[in-house]
Amino acid sequence: AALAVEGRVETLMAGSLRKDELLAAVLAVPALHTKRCLSHVFRFEVPTYAKPLWLTDAVLHARPTLAEKADIAGNAIELARIMGVSTPRVAVLSAAEEIDAGVPSTIDAAALCKMADCGQIEGGLVDGPLAFDSAVSMPSAHAKHPNSPVAGQADVLLAPDLEAASMLARQLQYLAGATASGLIMGARVPITLVTHRQDTATAYLASAVLAKRVAHRYRLVRP
Repeated sequence: AALAVEGRVETLMAGSLRKDELLAAVLAVPALHTKRCLSHVFRFEVPTYAKPLWLTDAVLHARPTLAEKADIAGNAIELARIMGVSTPRVAVLSAAEEIDAGVPSTIDAAALCKMADCGQIEGGLVDGPLAFDSAVSMPSAHAKHPNSPVAGQADVLLAPDLEAASMLARQLQYLAGATASGLIMGARVPITLVTHRQDTATAYLASAVLAKRVAHRYRLVRP
C-alpha cells in the first residue's frame, strides 16, 4: 500500500492473501480511496452473447444500500468505458419488472434510474427493474420493454445483491460456457484477486490484462 501511495505500484493483486486481508490494507490507506466504495466487476465472454457482459457485484457487497449500488454502477460503467464501451447500457436486475413495494430491489432500480437521469450516475444508460431475460434477449425486450434503451442489449448487469450475482456468475460459467475475468474497482489502483478456487490460469491472465488497461488509464486520468 505504501508503494502504491508513492506511485511505484499501479495494480494490487491478492496472491496468497485472503480477500479481507488485502481489502483491509487498502482501506487503511486514505491515499488509495476515491469518492466511490470498492466493488467487484466480472467480465464474461459468453458464447451465446454478441459482446462482453459485465456483472456486478458478486464478491464484496452482500446487501448493498442504494448509495452503494450507485457506486457499484459507477465503477462498472468506468471499467466498461476503459475497455472500449463508449456508453455502457446498465440493466438493474430484479425478479419483478414493475415497481413493487414488496420487492425492495424494484424500488432501488427506480431510484438508480432517476439518479442517472439527474446526473448522479454518469457515463452510461441505466434502466430497470429488468428481469435477466429482458436484459439480454431482444425477443423478450421487444415483448416487454420495446422502448427501453437497455433491454435486450445490456452491457452491465447490476444484481440486487451478492447472492443473486454470485449464482448468476456461476451459471454463466458452468451452464453457458462463459470465460470470466474481473477487477475490484473504486480504489486509486485496480485490484485483482482469486474469486473461485477453480479459476484457470487464463482467468488470472485476463484479469491481469484488465488491470493493466485500467492502470494505464489511471496514469492519464487520476481517479
